Amino acid sequence: MLEKKNILDVGITNASKQEILEYIIKGLEKNVKKYFIVTPNPEILVLANKAKAYKSVLNRAEIALPDGVGVILAGKLLGISFKERITGVELLESLCEAVAKKPITVGLLGGGVGIAERTAECLVKKYPGLKVSFVGEEWPAQVDGRRWKIENSNLKMEDRKSIYPPTSTFKNLPSTFYHLSSSIDILFVAFGAPKQEMWMSENLDKLPVKVMIGVGGSFDYISGKIPRAPAFIQKIGFEWLFRLVIQPWRIKRQLRLLEFIFLVLKEKLSSKKAI
Repeated sequence: MLEKKNILDVGITNASKQEILEYIIKGLEKNVKKYFIVTPNPEILVLANKAKAYKSVLNRAEIALPDGVGVILAGKLLGISFKERITGVELLESLCEAVAKKPITVGLLGGGVGIAERTAECLVKKYPGLKVSFVGEEWPAQVDGRRWKIENSNLKMEDRKSIYPPTSTFKNLPSTFYHLSSSIDILFVAFGAPKQEMWMSENLDKLPVKVMIGVGGSFDYISGKIPRAPAFIQKIGFEWLFRLVIQPWRIKRQLRLLEFIFLVLKEKLSSKKAI
């Protein structure tokens, strides 16, 4: 297993993108084990700090990418030097490029209506030989309208009495997905946090899929629905600001950055007192 370092009690993988790619591909070729991958950013870590069940799911992930410049900077403040920042969309594209010439299949689940299909078309065109065996957005059509809140340190959907994930999750999946998933080695799940992480944890052992990866809004960028920040903006760590400019509704989510900074400073101070 790749090394992890803790940020706010969530293990974050400390490895280069190349090391992660090799780990995933070698595992698939040897059929070692099933697992899921998450992409924690500051917003996700704040939510995990409030919801113990969600934090537990993140810590069960085989790999947790340091997705977001905030995570990298928090690591430096806490004396942790991550090898590099790796976003979900970067891993998705790099994996597709790496497996295009191998007998490894991928599936895309999530996004808005038609987005998974458009994403698949773009990926196959960009990486000739890529084998996409499933695309679909049936599941998110059932969950996107649900709102979430924190209750007793757990995530709860406001329109349900039970704590997510419900035991009925699997039977709500379209039968075509179960049938086709038998040929999926890597399933990219784009429901957005926290839905995708909870869903992967609940369904990993129920579906014949070897690796599940939560990729958030990656399909929107790859399909061209939403423009991604220019490379130089990504490099200096201001992609979040670019997203805010083109999607002003993100302001409420970006405010969680302030809470993240507070939590990291609090952890820094508590670690000093413990010395």
